[in-house]
Amino acid sequence: MSLDTAASWAAVLIVLAVSAKPVGTYMARVFTGQRTVLDPLWLSLEHRLWRWAGVDLEGSMTAVQYGTALLLANLAWVVLAYLALRLQSRLPFNPEHFGSVGPLLAFNTAVSFVTNTNFQAYAGENTLSYFSQFGVLGYLQFVSPAVGLAAMAAFLRALGGQPLGNFYRDLTRAVTRLLLPFSVVLALILMALGIPETLAPYVHLHLLAGGQAVLPRGPIASWEAIAHLGTNGGGYTAANSANPLENPSALTNLVEIIAMGLLPVASVYAFGVITGRPKVAWTLMGVAGAFYFIMLGLAYFPELYGNPVLTHLGLASSANWVGKELRFGLGGSALFQASSLAFTTGSVNAAVDSYLPLSTLGLFLGMFLNMVFGGNGVGLLNLLMFVILTVFLMGLMVGRTPEFLGKKLETKEVSLTSLAFLVHPLIILGATALAVATPAVHATLNHGPRGLMEILYAFTSSAANNGSAMGGLNAAQPFYLISTGVVMLLGRYLSILFLLLVAESLQSKKALPETQGTMHTDTWLFGGALFSAIVILNALTFLPVMALGPIAESYLLGSQHLF
Repeated sequence: MSLDTAASWAAVLIVLAVSAKPVGTYMARVFTGQRTVLDPLWLSLEHRLWRWAGVDLEGSMTAVQYGTALLLANLAWVVLAYLALRLQSRLPFNPEHFGSVGPLLAFNTAVSFVTNTNFQAYAGENTLSYFSQFGVLGYLQFVSPAVGLAAMAAFLRALGGQPLGNFYRDLTRAVTRLLLPFSVVLALILMALGIPETLAPYVHLHLLAGGQAVLPRGPIASWEAIAHLGTNGGGYTAANSANPLENPSALTNLVEIIAMGLLPVASVYAFGVITGRPKVAWTLMGVAGAFYFIMLGLAYFPELYGNPVLTHLGLASSANWVGKELRFGLGGSALFQASSLAFTTGSVNAAVDSYLPLSTLGLFLGMFLNMVFGGNGVGLLNLLMFVILTVFLMGLMVGRTPEFLGKKLETKEVSLTSLAFLVHPLIILGATALAVATPAVHATLNHGPRGLMEILYAFTSSAANNGSAMGGLNAAQPFYLISTGVVMLLGRYLSILFLLLVAESLQSKKALPETQGTMHTDTWLFGGALFSAIVILNALTFLPVMALGPIAESYLLGSQHLF
């Protein structure tokens, strides 16, 4: 590992570790209704707006009411975004006069941005107007991560013995107290580092050799700020953060990586503050951090060794640079990609399809687990889901009723948590099997393990609400526009709804006093058990398909086999 790589990795890890406590403490204040420095600016305005809409921000909701409000708000955003994209040619801020977006692509795009997935089957600079980019999709990049943060807030309050709260209040505070002010600061930093922010038309250049070239531009700095801070990840351009307009230097590369992890990492500390269990929070942070380091290693070291076929032929002796950005270096590309998959942001600064099989295995790992800090709010929910399952399994092994934070875990909680866990592999493997069994939709893909990986990656990315994709798959086919849209919806909402019911059930129970037989969840012993349980549960569901994909391809490359 080079000194530059080690320094950049250390810088990111130190900033995220140091910021976890202050940012997490602030998040806890925001979601427990305590006063913040931004209240004088927003409090009166938000109450007037919601009163005008007929919404009472003060009353607490049940799990069903909270989930219903969440679903209705998201449904409204999908419909409005779909209509706006279909009517793009008639709406303002369209200097390039782009036409309306087709019905299937509009459906897929609306669903993708509402679910915090940002899966893009289009090239933004050639398809969408400024209004569609900043007025429609830009708006969704604020409210979609706010939904995840709101669901997390309700769950954490319930674990702390408080009512679930009000969805509309949580949504508003997530936007106005967290996402909006943080993204304004980040956008100013990115502008200072050279990322453009303008509503002027594209630049049409006359080339010395003859002909013309078009340089796209737009409100890119503000887009990049919320795309990464909100773990959205959508690219303003088709090349995403590999485009110098979105990510011009090694410094902006590090800033965007830090932005991805800022709120997901701090959310774990916020859990400790709200529940009064900071030691448990640090244990959970250690477990998620361990998986993060594994992903970093898998993304970097196989690429450093290089393609075994090329190495055997004497054509490459060091790094595998194909598809990577020279201005970031191999370490910068691997750090960005592993972080993007860990935090389920989905943005890319290199071609995902260019990574070697073992590196791709690391990328799959982040989406399979979906809790390596994960997306805003939902990553912590998934981590706590695994905590509940681990406590239950440990209770079975010692023959006693499992407890978590002083609350008994009984049939209802374990059943709902198990359903939340099973949703993820079921929709990924089911959709992949359907695609593989339909020859017409995968006839243009690569053959062998790589072809399977491209199909699997599309549905895994959709179910994990990640949004990245391998370049070998034509995601603009009608089959994929519809199927990935459905998978995004199921992957986003089913587990949230199940876990809200778990939260309400736990909140209604009386806390039990701690005894000598109480299972402590704030020790490294429990952290090791949690790590092992996560590995075993996911291996049981995903290892067979991994054996047919990246593991098989890695073996074939090691045997000098090309396909």
